[in-house]
Amino acid sequence: MEIQKQNMLQEIEKDLVGDKGYSSSGKMGAPLFSWPWQNLGSLKYLLFGPLLVDFMYSNVYKKRQSEYAWCMHVIILSSLRGLVHQLWNTFDNMLFVNRNRRLSQEGIDFHQIDKEWHWDNFIILQAFVASMIFLWINPSMTNYPIWNTSGIISCILFHIGLSEPLYYCLHRLLHSSYFFQQYHWLHHSSKVNHPYTAGHATFLEHLLLCVIVGVPVIATTLMGHGSVIMFYGYFLVFDFLRCMGHSNVEVVPCRIFDTLPILKYVIYTPTYHFIHHKDMKTNFCLFMPLFDVLGKTLNKISWDLHREMHSNEGKKAKAPEFVFLAHGVDIMSSMHVPFVFRSLTSLPFSTKLIWFPLWPFAFLVVLVMWAKSKPFLLTFCHLRGKLLQTWIVPRFGFMYFLPFAKGGINNQIEEAILMADRIGVKVLSLAALNKNEALNGGGKLFVTKHPDLKVRVVHGNTLTAAVILNEISQDVKEVFLTGATSKLGRAIALYLARRQIKVLMLTQSTERFKSIQKEASPENQNLLVQVTKLQAAKHCKTWIIGKWTTPREQRWAPAGTHFHQFVVPPVFEFRTDCTYSKLAAMKLPDDVQGLGTCEYTMERGVVHACHAGGLVHLLEGWTHHEVGSIDVDQIDLVWEAARRHGFKPV
Repeated sequence: MEIQKQNMLQEIEKDLVGDKGYSSSGKMGAPLFSWPWQNLGSLKYLLFGPLLVDFMYSNVYKKRQSEYAWCMHVIILSSLRGLVHQLWNTFDNMLFVNRNRRLSQEGIDFHQIDKEWHWDNFIILQAFVASMIFLWINPSMTNYPIWNTSGIISCILFHIGLSEPLYYCLHRLLHSSYFFQQYHWLHHSSKVNHPYTAGHATFLEHLLLCVIVGVPVIATTLMGHGSVIMFYGYFLVFDFLRCMGHSNVEVVPCRIFDTLPILKYVIYTPTYHFIHHKDMKTNFCLFMPLFDVLGKTLNKISWDLHREMHSNEGKKAKAPEFVFLAHGVDIMSSMHVPFVFRSLTSLPFSTKLIWFPLWPFAFLVVLVMWAKSKPFLLTFCHLRGKLLQTWIVPRFGFMYFLPFAKGGINNQIEEAILMADRIGVKVLSLAALNKNEALNGGGKLFVTKHPDLKVRVVHGNTLTAAVILNEISQDVKEVFLTGATSKLGRAIALYLARRQIKVLMLTQSTERFKSIQKEASPENQNLLVQVTKLQAAKHCKTWIIGKWTTPREQRWAPAGTHFHQFVVPPVFEFRTDCTYSKLAAMKLPDDVQGLGTCEYTMERGVVHACHAGGLVHLLEGWTHHEVGSIDVDQIDLVWEAARRHGFKPV
């Protein structure tokens, strides 16, 4: 059945390529192409201000309350419509729930997210149009009943008899050569369907949509059958079905059509509209495929492909070649995930006001995850034909420092490693605290316990060390190192000693210092110096921070000091007379595809160095585990491999 599906998709792609009249790009200067408020950015939401002010005024001064109740309803309905799209976004991005039923296996990249950023423009437009209609006919919402059965039926009939055929005709017109190149190309420029894609279109197209969505409501109201439920219900169901059709996940079960075959002509599916975005000569309907049948534009594989998506063979998702096993940092950043706010996740994490009202809910989710959750898939992208995924261990930073939580965390990591081994993952890279030396010896615990693992377990810290070391200027003669006896601290100290750089190693443990010093060659051992107080570095202008350093402790650094760091979270940039490096990171190769999320505080396309180190391990085809202590001899080798594969320092 998988072969059948691929043949179907290849047939669609062949038809699409053969049609020279269509393109995913077109002109942008046509009349009514741009939105009137496109330069306002997020300030566009202030356009709701007059409605809110008028409603508040009428309530405060008890004037015209019944006449202007519609202001409240327009605002509430607009908010609910936004919520419908947000909930569909949440579902569409929950890869751990729906990864086996995704229609396109491509990821949504930053470019598409930016293009669809203002997907909700149409809600503002339709709120304006509704306001003008209310002002024109001056109705009182209090005159309408909550429910009117005849009105609901009338609205449905008007939709079937007027909106559906009108949309079908206009949609076909928009696919004519002229209108497609002038307008409709923008909607089809989104490579991967997403609920927000439904709103991604030109101003002219949404003006036409205002007519289509308004006809049933206005006609029913003019007949005297309007009701509050009809107003709310029609718009919310309309948006729900539009989001469903543009979802990249098939949600309509085949058994519905098996039980009542006539429903095939009454309601479309995500697969049905997905085909339209691949073969733009077919499947033009709004919600009802009946009109494609009548217009002879029904794609012949629509229902076969829909059935295949629900077949047993379709349940088998492709195994990734690489997994980055991350964990949560804190409650606030736990909301920096695509299924909460896709747009904000496409930007580096920073604390925003919108997070605060959601904090209590996020806290409850974190507790539930701690009690019940297992490692789950969060994001994916592709690099040179290889599927790369990020999995999450449902634990957060503070939990790693609770003595009683150690066993449970290791069990979660072990479960993820064994799952990766079972499905055929080639490399699994441990992130941040998942490779903590005190927790599992930098991953060595799992390799020792399971000597027959086929998946290569990698901590990636060799590249982390390489990134930090390559940041240090060649003319530096002395550095101050905290976290000096950690896995990274040890490797950095030994490497710098080879470069004839004196290293002041801050540690209270003489035993651990001596152990590291003995690893250096005899002629370099005197370059490694143990210090026990920060005061020892008051004349050193190169600090490498591997342990949290408070603003008070940073005062010991002389003016002009540069702080390198490999501590998570990064230290506060307290000193204005000093400079700070970000956490060790590398920019991904330019040919990465489908990347649309930022990794914590990293910029777009940038990942932590340990993440990049795991990818280099995969691309090089290395077959050894990279766990435990860092092999200092491999630092230059890994750095050169990273640069050769297109990774760039930041």
